[in-house]
Amino acid sequence: MNIKQLSPQEIEIRSFEIIEKELGRELDPVLKPIIKRVIHTTADFSYADTLTFSEHAVEKAMEALKKGASIVTDTNMARAGINKNKLKQLGGQVYCFMADEDVALEAKKRGITRAAVSMEKAAKMDKNLIFVIGNAPTALIRLYELIQEQRIKPELIIGVPVGFVNVVEAKELILQTEIPYIVARGRKGGSNVAAAICNALLYQIKNR
Repeated sequence: MNIKQLSPQEIEIRSFEIIEKELGRELDPVLKPIIKRVIHTTADFSYADTLTFSEHAVEKAMEALKKGASIVTDTNMARAGINKNKLKQLGGQVYCFMADEDVALEAKKRGITRAAVSMEKAAKMDKNLIFVIGNAPTALIRLYELIQEQRIKPELIIGVPVGFVNVVEAKELILQTEIPYIVARGRKGGSNVAAAICNALLYQIKNR
């Protein structure tokens, strides 16, 4: 078998051409770059149906990023995948508190997850924040509670945890808030999906 070696840029261009062809339908032009990048990351076309956006979520998210909003995520894997250089150019940073000693101690003391405590720590920050949850439904649940308690008002919630226990329910909670959201309904998601959505937003700003 003779396989032609392609550059990373050529591979990405070809991949997006294949996605465009196999989708076989038109998508909302505002949502399309995000949906296509998630499909590119996962090779899973079901995200074209399960990714759910609140009204004007993409526009509001990009506006917040342009104004220097920072990102809080629930995994260092997602943090590693987000384009931090581009975010820094806009005045933002990426935070993940999961490995912080104070978070681990508080979680153990109260018998709750570090993800939940991480959301509480983020709520104390004096910053405009976008929450990017790709792994822990308990982070989404605690975030929902903090919003209801009026202790935090995120610029955007990207809710795409993956799994079986409380995952679907946690995502549905976020859909009940008035906070702008991008949510992958159902069980699918992950840190790679979370980072892909962030980067799709950042790259659109870059190209404008």
